[in-house]
Amino acid sequence: MAEAVSVFQPLQADDPSSVAGYRLAARLGAGGMGRVYLSHTQGGRPVAIKVVRPELADDPAFRRRFRREVEAARRVRGAYTAELIDADADGVPPWLATLYVPGPSLTDAVARRGPLPVSAVLWLVAGVAEALQAIHDTGIVHRDLKPSNVLLAADGPRVIDFGISLASDITSHTATGATVGTPSYMAPEQASAGEVTAATDIFALGQTAAFAALGEPLYGDGPSFSVLYRIVHTEPDLSLLPEQLRPLMARCLAADPKERATPAEVVHWCRQRLGPGTVPGPAWQEITGPEVAIPSPVPEPTPVHTLPLIAPPRPVDPERRRARKRRIALIAATAVAAGALVVTGLAWTVVQARERIDARDILGKGGDSSSAGSGSDASARSKESRELTESEGAKGASEAKGSKESSGSKESSSASDTKSDGSPATTPDRPQAVPYPGQWLDEKNSLRLKDPVSRKDRKGDLRFVCNATDCALESDTSVITMLYSKPGADLDACRSALTGATSRSFPLAAAAAGSEICVKNPSGDIALLVVQTKSTALPDSGVSFLRADMTVWRA
Repeated sequence: MAEAVSVFQPLQADDPSSVAGYRLAARLGAGGMGRVYLSHTQGGRPVAIKVVRPELADDPAFRRRFRREVEAARRVRGAYTAELIDADADGVPPWLATLYVPGPSLTDAVARRGPLPVSAVLWLVAGVAEALQAIHDTGIVHRDLKPSNVLLAADGPRVIDFGISLASDITSHTATGATVGTPSYMAPEQASAGEVTAATDIFALGQTAAFAALGEPLYGDGPSFSVLYRIVHTEPDLSLLPEQLRPLMARCLAADPKERATPAEVVHWCRQRLGPGTVPGPAWQEITGPEVAIPSPVPEPTPVHTLPLIAPPRPVDPERRRARKRRIALIAATAVAAGALVVTGLAWTVVQARERIDARDILGKGGDSSSAGSGSDASARSKESRELTESEGAKGASEAKGSKESSGSKESSSASDTKSDGSPATTPDRPQAVPYPGQWLDEKNSLRLKDPVSRKDRKGDLRFVCNATDCALESDTSVITMLYSKPGADLDACRSALTGATSRSFPLAAAAAGSEICVKNPSGDIALLVVQTKSTALPDSGVSFLRADMTVWRA
């Protein structure tokens, strides 16, 4: 029971919290193609999310094959396959989602209890053969059928990674000249780089069945080249197997692909010996182990800003309601009266202004006594005109001064928002982004968040470090994390990702071209690195490096 529970491992510091909207609940493991996580659909159904290794994603040939194989795998529908339900071959990094199978792999089951009884092996082989039949019907060859790719559910086996495993193996082995596949479970034509067909999967089925019955590979262990030599040049020792299984194994493990049984023939042979209507019995349940509770879906994060609570309305006293109505009526009457006074005052002001304008016009034209009236009237009007002019001049000067002060205030405010060169000024809450494109990192230099950013020694904020198996970004001072959202991160995205982050090391196995990595220095400076080129396939070769565009927001 303890071993079964351990299949759900907690997420580590370098694991994403979500992939393409799927919130991750646990880590299930890692394989040749990448890491596998437990998640759930919107309806709560558990799924396995496999995230492709970045060094594979960097290879254009891998992406083309991965895209083609994913589209083919979508068509596979079988009772003994783990259905592919979602994928993104163009993601950064690429990923796929299959229905989660609650049960151990055949490798784990044999390691826990030893060889399986014959009845369980027959049930296993029948289910896997039926799965291969569904896979082959869509034009796919599995190419890497092996015990770790067979999961043991309560109602029978499930075949996983069909049609996709070749994509990962091509990239990881071509550089060294090795053959595609897992050596202990290859067919002779596969080990000698010949044509791979559906019959190749049948040979792997025979080897997988032999492993289930013996508890070890039929062709033995040892260096890969030794195992491959025995597969190509020797006959398997079937005397090691239970006698009931030998005829079937002989058909599956024939050296000539044309002499091997078909999936339909394998299913028929096993069903005859299991009997009609046979279902997994107690022996199978003992193999799969007790049912394990699957972790619950991860809830969406609680929003930081919530709506204020609205108190329910309180009952209003009738007397208070009547008093309120009286106040409203009194306010309305007062407003009407005030409005009437305002209108009257405006009308009187307009009349006075009109008369003054007429007087000014008459004086301006130098009218005679007949048009301007008597001398005393003209003198009075002249005096009145001067007073009006002086009053308006003072008023205009006052307004001009106020306008100038207002304009000066606006100009001052505008000046505070811009620098002398016209570029936007920065504030403590919104630092200015400073770009540093094409930064190079290897095991001889480092980067710092202060200017100048590039150093020819190892004393910067970020160092590129490699060991025998992997390369990483490390820092003595700064926190490092990676974004798994859509490309185009900004300062806010980095601030959010860095909240609560504590790791000062980031394995570059999880990064690919286009990956976005956020870094925060204790001084408050934040940097965003967008990976452009990564070379970490041979970490201990001395030629590994990372090239990235860096943007720094300085506190």
